[in-house]
Amino acid sequence: MGIILAIFAFIALSILSLLLRFSYLIIKSYYGKSFRDPSYAPVYGTVFHKLFYYNRLYDYHTQVARKQPTFRFLAPAASQIYTTDVRNIEHVLQEKFDKYSKGGYNQLVMKDLFGQGIFNVDGEKWRQQRMLASHEFSTRDLQDFSSSVFKTNTVKVVNAVSEFAIAGGIFDMQDMMMKFTLDSIFKVAFGVDLNCLDGSSKEGTIFMKAFDESNALVYGRYKDPFWQLKKLLNIGSEASISDNLKVIDGFVNKLINEKRNLLAVQQDYNQKEDLLSRFLVASEEDPEKMNDKYLRDIILNFICASKDPSGTTLSWFFYMLCKNPSVQEKIVQEVRDITENEGYEVTNPDDFVAIITEETIERMQYLHAALAETMRLYPAVPLDGKCAEIDDVLPDGFRVKKGDGIYYTAYAMARMPYIWGDDAEEFRPERWIQNGIFQPQSPFKFVSFHGGPRICLGKSFAYRQMKIISMALLRFFRFKLADDTKIITYKTMFTLHIDGNLRLRAIKRRS
Repeated sequence: MGIILAIFAFIALSILSLLLRFSYLIIKSYYGKSFRDPSYAPVYGTVFHKLFYYNRLYDYHTQVARKQPTFRFLAPAASQIYTTDVRNIEHVLQEKFDKYSKGGYNQLVMKDLFGQGIFNVDGEKWRQQRMLASHEFSTRDLQDFSSSVFKTNTVKVVNAVSEFAIAGGIFDMQDMMMKFTLDSIFKVAFGVDLNCLDGSSKEGTIFMKAFDESNALVYGRYKDPFWQLKKLLNIGSEASISDNLKVIDGFVNKLINEKRNLLAVQQDYNQKEDLLSRFLVASEEDPEKMNDKYLRDIILNFICASKDPSGTTLSWFFYMLCKNPSVQEKIVQEVRDITENEGYEVTNPDDFVAIITEETIERMQYLHAALAETMRLYPAVPLDGKCAEIDDVLPDGFRVKKGDGIYYTAYAMARMPYIWGDDAEEFRPERWIQNGIFQPQSPFKFVSFHGGPRICLGKSFAYRQMKIISMALLRFFRFKLADDTKIITYKTMFTLHIDGNLRLRAIKRRS
């Protein structure tokens, strides 16, 4: 009896402790936050309030932004300011770039996965990685090498889809696009054939699963006030993160060691086409700073920057083409007009990708618009932000305190009539076309590639990859949803994955 009473007493004390801690966090969230001061953005609750909307968080942000373009949620440490005002975004990302940082808490949340990589650092470390990456992305060797890799992997995808089309089968397009982009970035960045597409690499598949799970679980820290305690005790979601990181780190460290050993016996520098080889060469000049841990962080940041944005965009792109078959056919006609008017009429994927040149890719204006429209409605990074290093006043007149987080909500911005017009929520590639030519928008209005000094270096790299595979798949197949009644939505994480599968059917086109 005494043991039972002791157990109940322990449970009661634990519950009381949690309630007291929660009450303390709520009180601290409101204390000193000027939540009745009209010179600060209006308050729509605390960060705990957002937990109720976590699975549809970006739609919740959209709902609030329709009423109030700039608003706040209160957190224990500081306010979290959310904005869809283009002026505010330009102010933070460009005009006062050096006054807004990643923020200590954001860096803490992401450190286990992204470490000291370019996504998670400021200052000198960011500038060093940015300068080196900028140089490498601008080399003609890397451009030619990446195009060759994209074409090789595109043929693999076309052949795989062809098997499903012949059998009348259903396949998961998101899974296929993720494997395509992962195989491609590993070959381009690290010179490794991961072979996820053909399923011959169990190690690569395990790595991809561990990376995707870690991505989702680390993002979940933002809704879990007890994640640091869980990490200390190595329980729950934090235990899963730890297990996945062991898989990730083991795989990446093996990759670094194998590449270093290969370079030791490799004499011809021209064979060092991949980014890892180039980073390893650069690390010889400063081995203390660019050690294996630093290289690991750089690698994972490049994977996240290349695999997820392109993979998720392609998944949403084919989903939108299935929902808008007239757009799908317009792109097909553009592909036929450009390739066949150049004197080419091919019937197999190998010959088709061989005729895709930089000039051909550049001429695909409507395809470019359809991809941009996809990224507008389904931005790969739906929410991003900075931390104020000073007290400031935003262009819309609202004040910001030092330490406040300010977030721009790309997903919500795409759905604002005051930014994109009354048809903001429609998928309409034509909004990007004028006199047959693609017309870019301000990077602070269309923030899919970020803006200001941190604007994405791989923008042309991403468009090249997405255009090559889109042209080939649409040249040979027509795509339909396997189930028109299924509701497709996103999974709340750093990047906008489709929640679950994207099950499609492919119908072969006549030559």
